[in-house]
Amino acid sequence: MTQDLAAFAAERGIKYFMISFTDLFGGQRAKLVPAQAIADMQAEGAGFAGFATWLDMTPAHPDMLAVPDPSSVIQLPWKPEVAWVASTCVMEDQEVAQAPRNVLRKLIGEAAEMGLHVKTGVEAEFFLLTADGAQISDEYDTASKPCYDQQAVMRRYDVVREICDYMLELGWGPYQNDHEDANGQFEMNWEFDDVLATADKHSFFKFMVKSVAEKHGLRATFMPKPVEGLTGNGCHVHVSVWDAPGEAASTNVFASAGDGPTGEVGLGEQGKHFLGGIMSHASAMAAITNPTVNSYKRINAPRTMSGATWAPNTVTWTGNNRTHMVRVPGPGRFELRLPDGAANPYLLQAVIIAAGLDGIRNQSDPGKRHDIDMYAEGHKVRGAPKLPLNMLDALRAYDKDKGLKAAMGEEFSAAFLKLKQQEWDDFVSHFSRWEKENTLDI
Repeated sequence: MTQDLAAFAAERGIKYFMISFTDLFGGQRAKLVPAQAIADMQAEGAGFAGFATWLDMTPAHPDMLAVPDPSSVIQLPWKPEVAWVASTCVMEDQEVAQAPRNVLRKLIGEAAEMGLHVKTGVEAEFFLLTADGAQISDEYDTASKPCYDQQAVMRRYDVVREICDYMLELGWGPYQNDHEDANGQFEMNWEFDDVLATADKHSFFKFMVKSVAEKHGLRATFMPKPVEGLTGNGCHVHVSVWDAPGEAASTNVFASAGDGPTGEVGLGEQGKHFLGGIMSHASAMAAITNPTVNSYKRINAPRTMSGATWAPNTVTWTGNNRTHMVRVPGPGRFELRLPDGAANPYLLQAVIIAAGLDGIRNQSDPGKRHDIDMYAEGHKVRGAPKLPLNMLDALRAYDKDKGLKAAMGEEFSAAFLKLKQQEWDDFVSHFSRWEKENTLDI
C-alpha cells in the first residue's frame, strides 16, 4: 500500500518536504514543499525546468514533474521538521528516460523478469576539509600511514558520531566507522539492501554527510582525488543477487562452491557470468563509475604517501585481494573497486546491473583469476585491458560499447555522452599554470 505523505507529515510533525531528484552529473536537486501542499504534489509532482539542471533539455521543454516516491521518504534526523523524498521524473505523462533513478528502476525491472533481485552495499569514502575546501581540517592528521588512526578518528568524533547516530536512528544498520588511508579521510559502512534502497540511501548519505560537516564548520567532499599525493575517494560496491527482493530473499543465486577459478572462491554459474559481464564492459563502465576529469587522477595515480593507491588501473579480478578491480572476498558476492566518490548513486547501480545482466544473457566468462599483487607484479599480466587514462577515453569506450549503451537506454546514453563531452571540451579549453611553467620558454 502506498504511504500517504500528508498522513506521514501529520504523524511525524513534518512541516516541509524536500522533493528531490538526481541529475546526470549526480547533482542533487530539490524543491522545498510545505506539508499542507504535499497531497497535491504526491498526486501530480513538483515542477522543474529540466534545462536548469544537468539534463539534456532546452528552455522550450515543458515542465518536468518530480513525483515523490513515498517508499523512499526519510525524516531528516538533524532537522526533524523536514523530510526528504526521492522522486520519479515525468514529462507529459511519460517517465523521463534519461533521469538516473528511472534508468535504475528500468534495469531492476529487467532483472526481476529474469528472476534476479540485486542487493548491494556501498563504501562511500569522503574527506573532511576546512570550510573553504583548501586543506585537511585536522592539522594534526599528518601520519604517513593514517589508516585506522585512533587519535585522528577521535578528533573528528563529534562529526562521525552524529552521522552514525542518525544512521542508527534511521535503521540503516551501520556497523563500522574508520579513518581511511588518506589524511583527513573517513569511511562509514551500513548494511546492504535492495539495489534501489541502497541508491536512495547513498544519495541521502552524501547529503547528510555534507550537511553535518557544514554544521560543524567543515566541508565534506566525495571528490575522487581532492589532495595530491594522498589516496583518493573510492566508492566500492559489494554485489550479490537473490531469488526475491527484501526480506523475502532466501537464496543467494550467486553462491555455489565448485570447480574452476570462480567456483573455488564461491561464485556459481550465475555469479560467474554476471562477473563476466562486468569484466567485458569495464572500460565503458568507467565513464559512469568514474565520471569526472578528476576521477582518472585516482585510478591512474602514482604511489601515494601511504604506499598504495587502493585503486585499480587494469581490468582484472581475484579472490580476497584488494589490488584488483574486482575482489571476491567470500562466497556469493563480489566487490567492485573501480567506482569513485563522484559516481552518481543511481547510475552506478544501474550500470552494474546492465553489465551483469548482459553477462548472464551471453554467458560471459570473466577470464583468468589473478592472485598476484597487482601493484608489485601487475606488469606480469598479459592480455588484460588497461582502464581508461582519462575521461575522454572512457566516454569513447562507452560510445563504442553498443550493448551497454542499449542496456542503459539509448535516450539516456545520448544525453549522458552529449553533456559529458561538453564537460570535457570545457576542461581542455582551460589553460593551466603547469602549461605556462613548462611551455612558455620552449
